[in-house]
Amino acid sequence: MNKPLILVVEDDSAVRNLITTTLETHNYRYQAAPTGEAAILEAVSYNPEVILLDLGLPDMDGIDIIRKIRTWSKVPIIVISARSEDTDKIDALDAGADDYLTKPFSVEELLARLRVTFRRLNDTGRSGPQDSVFTNGDLKIDYAAGCVYMKDKELHLTPIEYKLLCLLARNVGKVLTHTYITKEVWGSAWDNDVASLRVFMATLRKKIEADPSNPRYIQTHVGVGYRMLKN
Repeated sequence: MNKPLILVVEDDSAVRNLITTTLETHNYRYQAAPTGEAAILEAVSYNPEVILLDLGLPDMDGIDIIRKIRTWSKVPIIVISARSEDTDKIDALDAGADDYLTKPFSVEELLARLRVTFRRLNDTGRSGPQDSVFTNGDLKIDYAAGCVYMKDKELHLTPIEYKLLCLLARNVGKVLTHTYITKEVWGSAWDNDVASLRVFMATLRKKIEADPSNPRYIQTHVGVGYRMLKN
């Protein structure tokens, strides 16, 4: 049985060849596109299971590509970019990206991100009925449906944001360390990547907190980790 199809969007031929060779070595199927226009055409034509997207393309910005794809598809998008500022990561995540990998990167980390993405896709809808709904104040998580609500309004979370929220929800009142969270959500490849964790927490807070600077749900323990407060 073939592995899922991955669309690689990268204009740098050296980086594109590195990614596609890695995918081929690990028996992934792939399509490659060097421009934004080609990427959109390939996405429509081949319906890939995952998109690996560079932001700095010659004909359009990757953020615009994410927005266009999100008008008709929920396909997981993993950004691979040399842009390393938190604001760049937040812009991509807000536009609809699911994950963000900063260049230069190791092939082991890329493969780990793909495994996490596919594991989430395979696990969707498998939650047991014994704890299928979590409520905390105005926050509700329907594990079986994979949906999150705030005051009965559905929130649109990225897969990483959803995993972070579920991890915190299953440990209400407990302080979870940075190391524990990154291992649980991303695996050992992201162990101690506090900067990336901080970016995802910031985007998650923007969606669930009325005032992110004065959070009701996710409390920061500086230098240690995060805790979900009981409401």
